[in-house]
Amino acid sequence: MTEDKDAPLREDIRLLGRVLGDTVRDQHGEAAFALIERIRQTSVRFRRDDDNAARLELEGILDALSREQTIEVVRAFSYFSHLSNIAEDQHHIRRSRAHLIAGSAPREGSVAHALVRALASGLPPARLAAFFDTALISPVLTAHPTEVQRKSILNCETDIAHLLDARDRMTLTPEERQESDEALRRTVLTLWQTRMLRPAKLSVVDEVANGLSYFDATFLRELPHLYANLEDQLVSRDPALAGLELPAFLQVGSWIGGDRDGNPFVTADVLERTLAMQAGAVLGFYLDELHALGARLSLALGLVTASDALLALAARSPDHSPHRNDEPYRRAISGIYARLAATHHALLGTEPPRHPVAVAEPYAAVAELADDLDVIHRSLVANGSAALARGQLRRLRRAVRVFGFHLAPIDLRQNSEVHERVVAELLATARTGTDYATLDEAARVELLIEELATPRPLASPHVRYSDETEGELAIFRTARAAHRRYGGPAIPNCIISKTDDVSDLLELALLLKEAGLLRPHERALDVNIVPLFETIEDLANAPSVMDRLFALPGYMNLLAASRDRTHEVMLGYSDSNKDGGFLTSGWALYKAEIGLIEVFARHGIRLRLFHGRGGSVGRGGGPSYEAILAQPGGAVQGQIRLTEQGEVIAAKYGNPEVGRRNLEVIVAATLEASLLADRAPAPRVEFLDTMQALSDVAFAAYRGLVYDTEGFERYFWESTVISEIAELNIGSRPASRKKGTRIEDLRAIPWVFSWSQCRLMLPGWFGFGSAVKTWLAAHADDGIARLQAMHREWSFFAALLSNMDMVLAKTDLAIASRYAGLVKDVNLRDAIFERIRNEWHDTVDALLAITGQRELLDGNPLLKRSIRNRFPYLDPLNHVQVELLRRHRETHDDARIRLGIHISINGIAAGLRNSG
Repeated sequence: MTEDKDAPLREDIRLLGRVLGDTVRDQHGEAAFALIERIRQTSVRFRRDDDNAARLELEGILDALSREQTIEVVRAFSYFSHLSNIAEDQHHIRRSRAHLIAGSAPREGSVAHALVRALASGLPPARLAAFFDTALISPVLTAHPTEVQRKSILNCETDIAHLLDARDRMTLTPEERQESDEALRRTVLTLWQTRMLRPAKLSVVDEVANGLSYFDATFLRELPHLYANLEDQLVSRDPALAGLELPAFLQVGSWIGGDRDGNPFVTADVLERTLAMQAGAVLGFYLDELHALGARLSLALGLVTASDALLALAARSPDHSPHRNDEPYRRAISGIYARLAATHHALLGTEPPRHPVAVAEPYAAVAELADDLDVIHRSLVANGSAALARGQLRRLRRAVRVFGFHLAPIDLRQNSEVHERVVAELLATARTGTDYATLDEAARVELLIEELATPRPLASPHVRYSDETEGELAIFRTARAAHRRYGGPAIPNCIISKTDDVSDLLELALLLKEAGLLRPHERALDVNIVPLFETIEDLANAPSVMDRLFALPGYMNLLAASRDRTHEVMLGYSDSNKDGGFLTSGWALYKAEIGLIEVFARHGIRLRLFHGRGGSVGRGGGPSYEAILAQPGGAVQGQIRLTEQGEVIAAKYGNPEVGRRNLEVIVAATLEASLLADRAPAPRVEFLDTMQALSDVAFAAYRGLVYDTEGFERYFWESTVISEIAELNIGSRPASRKKGTRIEDLRAIPWVFSWSQCRLMLPGWFGFGSAVKTWLAAHADDGIARLQAMHREWSFFAALLSNMDMVLAKTDLAIASRYAGLVKDVNLRDAIFERIRNEWHDTVDALLAITGQRELLDGNPLLKRSIRNRFPYLDPLNHVQVELLRRHRETHDDARIRLGIHISINGIAAGLRNSG
């Protein structure tokens, strides 16, 4: 009999659904429960049987709800989406553990699998270990307005996950089972009674606090665990590597508190507070770990020996308790604790909650703390206690090397137009008569190079500059102060949004010089200058921009002297998609990478790509493993950074085990893409030509709809929840860069988020159907065969179609048509929705023909089952949301209706998971 591997998942979903239903019954009565259950059963019947009568019945029930009933229904189905996510995450953990327990071959996407592949290719373990000496892998958390979950909600969900996990891992006695059931009911009740939405808009500091919660829950503990596991795997394959300690190649970065592009609330004061909050979190973690370590290392002289260095460290400790005279390890740790507590006061101006035994000197740098911990480690290893060195001490030593005193490297980001205005104002006051804004590109570069060659600052303390200029200068001065206080890794990168030419990079360089972060006479550049190429045109120009930049001797000298001849380039997935559509965006990014690889190789500069990927496919989202392996050869040279955005952060890193798995996937993919890329065949020339032809047609189709169709802007604002999203308290950043409704000014995040809410997912597929249809018409003989070969042989094209397969499966035209009904102009509504409907059918037909699937997601049965299970609970939310939108737009002044809309947005986002 075949094992039903999904049976435990269904059991967990039924359990959570039953507890939620009992909670609703207890809190709101039998009638409320019966109504919700009737809606659930009708929706399931509609989805299961494609029953039109069930659809009409469902719509009738939902349209007749009172305001209070609507809120109860929306909350119930929203919370069920959340609970289903918890159950799915636990099931993934369950299946991964079962795989490991069974001793099966390493799973694809695991570090073990990557090592097996690398070793099978002939690479020795020592070569693999050396790979990490120059590697840099960094997921970067960003604060974007698609993270709709409150921290209080996430805390409840974490508690539920822990309860499910405990039930899964051990056999419970009847009494323990009853206690577990009661704890689960209490936690679900707490969840039900916790306000789902924030009463006020998030501040940047709130976003920082939310980001820190993922370090507390996952990164501070799971990153050291991952390092230890990787080291042990390498040593097991080559005992000569015994004692291997890899460098800190894997780090989690952050934009939160440093991303100023379009966010006026990120100021120098906010940046300073962000740095302090991060330092407080990591120092508190170290102090707690040291306290626990001191309790464990009760080793006594006479029973154990200690190195001279350890004894000296203990002798320097201010801990003179007679009870610990013969316990040198404890005394050494007390001394380290005292110095770290003094560091806490020196950096933050406050004492830690648990005071040291006595006052001590603070650490001048994190390396001193690391050295002291190394003394303990070496003494234990040398004196027969190596097993003790491999536990908590090992993890703490690793954490110190990864997180330092700063916790997470913060990137600064600002729009190139702001830099341009600031530089123009500085030049106008320092060089009378200079009108920088009127200069052409060549003149700008010449002037900027001249200024960069001199240490003379442009800013004067005797001049009152505009608020914008004062604010930008303050940011860079704060960054310089952060380097002195927390170390250079605290702020390692400055990113320039909307980069389109060389002067954009030099303008930032000039501003860094003003703060002392670039010192020309020392040939010192303390941060990476990172251009962000975002639009289709900018991506096309990216290689030539970098080529001209590298032709400047002064800039190349800085890279050679201070940046190890390495340069980072960021590629924007979100804005390029909004600009040119899904297919053209993906192709433009791929071509940009090929061009950059060639330019960097010619100039002898190492390329590090930073992928600005979002949660949804329309913003570059999708599985990280496939995305990294789909990069062109040479694009991943052991170094890669990628953004983690919106609600995806909670989905990937809210659960520690899931978080470690996602970190491991990024490491495995980077290792394989770097070491095995030359073994993958380059795409055939005819594949590249075909892709260009497809892109040209898809671009025309997408632009024709979104930017060239009269009334499309009005259609978008009336048929989606974009107006209501702009009102949600889910982020500190405005939805648009400028006031107004122009799609050009709208941020890519709410653009994609709005299309997902109405179940169209348009940014993730529109234009592909037209492209394939046109291609096949012109290549009737071999057109489909070539496309099938591209899918079979070219990982880039396969990943593109796999991601599109996912969003097409999450699209629902029947539901989307109800949102279209909100458009007041009937002719406009019918004309545009018909175009969208036809394109969707053409795209599905094209995808199935190329992949050979009978249905969407045939190649991904796990996701297919997940979607099938959760759609019956999403459908009522969408139907209710449409009706609430209609009522809201008629009345505008009903707070309960607005509340219902906002809760429905939360529930739909949770159900779709990667919606923004």
